[in-house]
Amino acid sequence: MSEYYNVADIFGEDVFNDTVMKERLPKKIYKELHKTIDEGKELDPMVAEVVAGAMKDWAIEKGATHYTHWFQPLTGVTAEKHDSFISAPGADGKILMEFSGKELIKGEPDASSFPSGGLRATFEARGYTAWDCTSPAFVRHDAAGAILCIPTAFCSYTGEALDKKTPLLRSMEAINTQSLRLLRLLGNTTSKKVTPSAGPEQEYFIVNREKYLQRKDLIYTGRTLFGAMPPKGQELDDHYFGTIRERIAAYMREVNTELWKLGVSAKTQHNEVAPAQHELAPIYAEVNVAVDNNQLVMETLKKVAERQGLTCLLHEKPFAGVNGSGKHNNWSIVTDDGINLIDPGKTPHENIQFLLVLACILKAVDTHADLLRESAADVGNDHRLGANEAPPAIISIFLGDQLEDVVEQLISTGSATSSKQGEVLATGVKTLPDFMKDATDRNRTSPFAFTGNKFEFRMVGSSDSIAEPNTVLNAIVAEAFAEACDEIEKAADKDDCIHNLIKKYLTEHQRIIFNGNGYSEDWVVEAEKRGLPNLTSMVDAIPSLVTDKAVTLFTKFGIFTKAELESRVEIQYEAYAKAINIEARTMIDMAGKQLVPSCVKYTKALADTVIALKTADADYSVAKEMLDEAAALTADAKVALAKLIEVTAAGAEMEEGREQAVYYRDVVKAAMNELRAPIDALEMIVDKEFWPMPSYGDLIFEV
Repeated sequence: MSEYYNVADIFGEDVFNDTVMKERLPKKIYKELHKTIDEGKELDPMVAEVVAGAMKDWAIEKGATHYTHWFQPLTGVTAEKHDSFISAPGADGKILMEFSGKELIKGEPDASSFPSGGLRATFEARGYTAWDCTSPAFVRHDAAGAILCIPTAFCSYTGEALDKKTPLLRSMEAINTQSLRLLRLLGNTTSKKVTPSAGPEQEYFIVNREKYLQRKDLIYTGRTLFGAMPPKGQELDDHYFGTIRERIAAYMREVNTELWKLGVSAKTQHNEVAPAQHELAPIYAEVNVAVDNNQLVMETLKKVAERQGLTCLLHEKPFAGVNGSGKHNNWSIVTDDGINLIDPGKTPHENIQFLLVLACILKAVDTHADLLRESAADVGNDHRLGANEAPPAIISIFLGDQLEDVVEQLISTGSATSSKQGEVLATGVKTLPDFMKDATDRNRTSPFAFTGNKFEFRMVGSSDSIAEPNTVLNAIVAEAFAEACDEIEKAADKDDCIHNLIKKYLTEHQRIIFNGNGYSEDWVVEAEKRGLPNLTSMVDAIPSLVTDKAVTLFTKFGIFTKAELESRVEIQYEAYAKAINIEARTMIDMAGKQLVPSCVKYTKALADTVIALKTADADYSVAKEMLDEAAALTADAKVALAKLIEVTAAGAEMEEGREQAVYYRDVVKAAMNELRAPIDALEMIVDKEFWPMPSYGDLIFEV
């Protein structure tokens, strides 16, 4: 990599983007392809054939020897199978490099080896990947060489969605249809398409790879299952936005370069709250592209870290006692002619379109709070949601002073006559400029916060795909728009109906608005009084997928069938139980083979010291106290280890499903905590030379 480069020169250089297509495709083919991308027109096989040829030539010029259909199965990570461009040698023994329209459009990975939740039997192996032409293909360079990656959807032989992309694309069609319907009723006759956009802020930890490889828990589970806090954590708040260390800065620079080449608009980077924790955020993109880009961000963060002798931890809670990592999903809906439906303008009280959209969003979130919470449900996320670092498990909406005032006016009087405006912020220092501050503050404790012209869904876990939360957001808002349109279309006086609907929705769903401290216990009590769901664990949230209202919502818009929803419930229960089972077995392995034996060696050394001091007629009281404490804690650890072995074995014998997941949450996790307590206490007293693995201090301060 050259020391200096112009970002504009390298940005998107490995992407088959619109500029490349315009240069390489015949004008007619380019226009036809854009009709598919922009208007949802069915893709002509002839167009695909020409595009495939141009894409192949471009990729080969980039050094590509293989192509892959790059998809996102229900494992939560991406998947790919590489095929070379080489065709059978001719009579002269020379090979041809070929790539057909059929190969571009359709791939056939084995569907039986991916989670299907009962949609496919083991022997029913065929699955299909289908080209998502709305997300650009790209060439990825790594140790395997250069690979042409084609973003695709993944479905079964019988048409069920086996991935996260297909339902997302379906939800985008739903919100586009219902948004246009609403806009037409509001007098907009020019906008032709409405697209949800997203900008996910990615948090992550960076640790030394050599130390990482000495921790079985990090290797197998992504988080530390044992570990005492070092003398210093994040108490001084000195890491947040602090000076970026040289090694981390070099890492961030390479990450940015890789992402920019792939057309990912990585924009901001900074230190996060916890030591060794950082954040990267992109510029917003259409939501399906944002989903793909975020997968590239996570892959790149891990790949570059390994290349530089580091390891990137994307787990939501890799270290107990310091902040975990999330992925704030900034969501908005924008027309093809640049109208942001969530932009209040300078006078939101007069902006009828915005007020109706806002009222519908409040209705959607209140009606489907459980479903939105489920969209962020993850085993790792259970460690942070509701903790004093992340949004609570209770869904609420922060509107801020300005909008809350407008809402209160509409509810109390039926009309709003004013909007609070920002004031001049006087710093009190003559040499500093005065400037206009925003009309409202921000609330970092809110799970769903209005932040100017978008909503920030702050619950999503750092390791998760943003596909599911955006699918849910698109679907629930599409439903609210559709129901509003139903009312307006049959009204004699449309303006009067719109006015009444705004007041009705705001009045009926104002319980979802909360501008206060989401971390406080008072809010938990208040939320219960309001009737808001408090789903504190993934296991509690999973059933939200198959409630009557959820099934009605998703089937109405063709986003999921009931069978697809039921399959996802089965997959999630199974994933939860398996994740906890792996953690428990890792603890058993570490405690049984490393930690307890090391503590026994330490107690023997102390016992030898006591004997030696006794023999020398010296004071051995301190050594005896240390010996007694270490021996007692080691004995406690051995008892707890035996219990964990027993309950883990019992859990593994249970039939997969909800009952097993509940058992792992309530019984196995409790036994894991019982084992961790004496081990962490022992770490604080056992001599460093006896401790078999790097400590928290080694991991988060010595990068």
